[in-house]
Amino acid sequence: MPLQGNCWFLCCRQGFSLLGRDYGEKEEEESFELRNKEDLTPNGRWLLREVRGSWIKHRRYWFVLSQDSLDYYTGPEKGARRLGTLVLTSLCSVIWPDKQTFKETYWSITVYGRKHCYRLYTKHFNEAVHWACAIQKIIDTKSPVETPTQLLIRDIEENKFNPEVVEHIYQHNPILKYTQGPLYAPLLPFPYGSLEHTGYGSVREEAVKLFNCLQQLESALEPVPIIQGVLQTCLDLRSLRDEVYCQLVKQTSYTPSPYTAAHLRYWQLLTCMSCSFLPGPNVLKYLRFHLKIQSQSPESEMDNYASFISEALEKTKCRECVPSWEEIQMLMNRQEMLCTIHYPGPGSCQLYINSHTTANEVVRRMQEKLGLGDSRNTFALYEQNALWEQPVPGSALIADILTLTTKESESKSQWKLCFKLYCLMDADSISVDSIEYLFLFEQQCHEIVVRGQLPACEEDLQALAALRLQSLMGDFSTHAPCPPLDELFPGHMLETRVLLSLSAPQAVPPCQVAAQGCPATQRFPTGLLAGTLWSHTAAAAHKQKVEHDKRLRSRLKEESAAVMSSILERWRDLAGYSRRDSMAAYLTIARQWSGFGCTLYEVDFYIQSSTGNFSQKLWLGVAATSVSLYKQGESEALESFPYGQICSYGVSDSNTFRITAGDRDLIFETTKLTEIMQLMNAYFSAIHHQRGKGEDPDITITENTEVGFCHLASTPTPTLLELPSHPV
Repeated sequence: MPLQGNCWFLCCRQGFSLLGRDYGEKEEEESFELRNKEDLTPNGRWLLREVRGSWIKHRRYWFVLSQDSLDYYTGPEKGARRLGTLVLTSLCSVIWPDKQTFKETYWSITVYGRKHCYRLYTKHFNEAVHWACAIQKIIDTKSPVETPTQLLIRDIEENKFNPEVVEHIYQHNPILKYTQGPLYAPLLPFPYGSLEHTGYGSVREEAVKLFNCLQQLESALEPVPIIQGVLQTCLDLRSLRDEVYCQLVKQTSYTPSPYTAAHLRYWQLLTCMSCSFLPGPNVLKYLRFHLKIQSQSPESEMDNYASFISEALEKTKCRECVPSWEEIQMLMNRQEMLCTIHYPGPGSCQLYINSHTTANEVVRRMQEKLGLGDSRNTFALYEQNALWEQPVPGSALIADILTLTTKESESKSQWKLCFKLYCLMDADSISVDSIEYLFLFEQQCHEIVVRGQLPACEEDLQALAALRLQSLMGDFSTHAPCPPLDELFPGHMLETRVLLSLSAPQAVPPCQVAAQGCPATQRFPTGLLAGTLWSHTAAAAHKQKVEHDKRLRSRLKEESAAVMSSILERWRDLAGYSRRDSMAAYLTIARQWSGFGCTLYEVDFYIQSSTGNFSQKLWLGVAATSVSLYKQGESEALESFPYGQICSYGVSDSNTFRITAGDRDLIFETTKLTEIMQLMNAYFSAIHHQRGKGEDPDITITENTEVGFCHLASTPTPTLLELPSHPV
């Protein structure tokens, strides 16, 4: 039966009996009903309201929920005095009862309104839930609230082709124009009491604070910190981005002194915003109209900024981090930044980049600059320092990478962006006179040697080190400054050899032999003496470790000197070798390995057997035609799987990679999940592209960058990448 007149909330428990049992409440058969406000009944519930005065205390009131408000009275009787009202609109919000806010015997709900905030308490969890549910249902029935600014933006959009009407709207609505006074409420609607991020107040409070920050720009000696602060807030509180755009449009409209440096600060912040975040569709239209009006001022700074912002909005993607100090300064002057890109060997070049430049764009420009546009191999950007290296995703913004590096890198001086080979599809067609040959020598040969990934005997490794010196320094000279050994020879090989020699069994002194034969009770008596003996033993162990480390360093120094001496002798014998001859000889030795050209990843390979499951540390080699498994240090592959035999591959959980070849499932645990998957995708894509099958929908490889999965466009399950069963 439809309800007539004002209604009020009595009780609401049906459907929540499970929650009641979970919290030890007695299960009651009650229902939710709205009743006529005049039909007073003793079946209502009292709630306690938090009252703030000189101290916080709880008072009991009779609460009534109607279709428009939450009211509270002195009691349930007819004629009871109403003490307060919270008008319910679409912007009101409810904080539901939570274990973390449970206070002794009371459950709380909080209702936020425009002028009031009610914190209510009840002894029953179910009752708290049902009150919250009932209030939220009323809120959800309300029409969305529109602010005056929203209504005026719509009027401007509807009349944008009628300049007189638009001018009239601006002249009669100061909310759209520049002001020196404070802002007491946001320009756009936000839920009351809404919290989005730890460390911030409500969104409405933060919106008002942001306007105050904008006004401080006019008098600030250094505007960059304020701009960074505003951008950081917009990064953390996504819902405030449209608000800041509206505030900036307001402060750049009908300004009394539009050409002063103080006023241009607003345009500079608007420039930084446009290169960091895109506004929503309605605000974007409003912003574009505003820029069009401002650009009608010929040859003015406002016109220059408006044109720059309009172009930026066509390219902007959401940033991962706030622009750096350097980038903000460049944007304030509408300039580009210089970025140094290194490539194998001592080479590097500088490119101009902006806030929208991606890694793919830099790769393309580097290929053009170095004459590699026709190469059959593919290239990528890598982040690199002395300890690690990782490829940069093609869609990544270079400005974000530079900013993150500035924030996080402790050894920024060693960090660099490198342009390198990514997929080696064809090594045989590379001309010895091309720069690509240098890439092959430096990256596919020398780097894997010094990393210890080339399975070769020590004699070959020393020969390679000598050839490296000849290619770098020319003929042997006692005055030539030699690079350190770890740049020529795999250091882990020396460490392994020395550790094995030091761990060999040594003669035990007679006193220790006698001690080992004594019963434990005799060697460690109880009482105070036991503690003394234990301290003495710990000190002796520490002393032994110090001596062991000292011997290790000494032996490493001796071994390094011996190996370096042998390398120098071999270098002396290479007199007359040209740089090209040295590189060719180096490559000849490296090519003897069957896995030449592959990228190696250290993985834990899981093996299932009748006695149980166990793992083995192996190398997974990803190459142009296959993936292979190698035992570390051995030249022959344990197994190799051509791509034509691979049915699927992908990430099966947070640190596990799975490859299905025929009826076999190969499971690996590795920290390089994304890199392995992206490299395999790149090889498959390159193969399909070279064979002219890149548009075949049955073999199209797609990547879901949000969750890190790759799959076919026609495959419903995104966890694994399904590939054609026939050879590719």
